[in-house]
Parts: sequence; C-alpha cells; structure tokens
Amino acid sequence: MRKVIVVGCPGAGKSTFARALHEKSGLPICHLDLLYWNSDRTIVPKSVFTQRLREVLNRDSWIIDGNYDSTMEMRMQYSDTVFFLDYPLDVCLEGVRLRKGKERLDMPWVEGSNEAEDEEFISFIRNYPAVSRPVVLDLLKKYSQKNIVIFHTRQEAAHYINT
Repeated sequence: MRKVIVVGCPGAGKSTFARALHEKSGLPICHLDLLYWNSDRTIVPKSVFTQRLREVLNRDSWIIDGNYDSTMEMRMQYSDTVFFLDYPLDVCLEGVRLRKGKERLDMPWVEGSNEAEDEEFISFIRNYPAVSRPVVLDLLKKYSQKNIVIFHTRQEAAHYINT
C-alpha cells in the first residue's frame, strides 16, 4: 500500500480516516480540497487543480482524500488501494452537523465550516446515494484489480485503523 485514495459521501469522515491512516502508515497525505479551493473560498481554475493533482499523483507514495468525480478515475488509475466509506445517508448528514463550526485542517481557511446551513451542499449529500455512489461502484468494478476496502460503518473503519 503506497498510493491510496479515500472516497465517500461528504460527511462520512474521509479526511479523518485519511489522517488516521497517515498516522499509522507514515504515507504523505493530500486533501483534494486544499488543491481545489483558495483561502478566500473561491475555486482555482480546473487546469490548476488538475496540474496540482498530477504533481501529487506522480510522487512515490500518497494518501489522497476527496471525491471530485471529474478526477476520480484518474486517481483510481494511479492508486494501488481504494478505501470507500460507504456509510448510510443519516451518518453522513450527522457528520456534517457535528463538524459545524469546527476548524477544518483539510480546508484552506481557518474558520469553521458552515456546510450544515448550505442547502445546495446538503442536497448534494442527500442525492449522493442515487447519483454519485453508483459512479463510485462502477469505477470500483472497472478497477477491481486494485486493493479495494469498503466500510459500511465508522466502527469498521476504526477497527481497520486500530488493527
């Protein structure tokens, strides 16, 4: 395990899992949100995001957390291991509620998250099982030769990290 991606619904805890995996494995960590967002909450041009991502992908080892469907297949191509946090919708919505106002080390701004009040973001999460999850599952089938680990509960993920 040298090139790892962590994917799943927003609020599942991708960044938290990636940090825990980093602590256990020593692999360098990259949060896609840090490549995509500016500190003033604007986004970088797509070409800049893609170039930043390619620089990470060309390194010898990494853990990359985040979804960004437009680059998910590229990340799967480069990875040797995929962790999919396939949690129920209510768990993900609760995860977003619980991080409200907390500092996010995986984001380029210091102040806490206001995602819990962002209706567009909450709508994206609510639609994730029907819209984004099937895309992930299709890619996991396509790249079935990779080491694929799917967690259905936070307890499964914690057990993996602790063992």
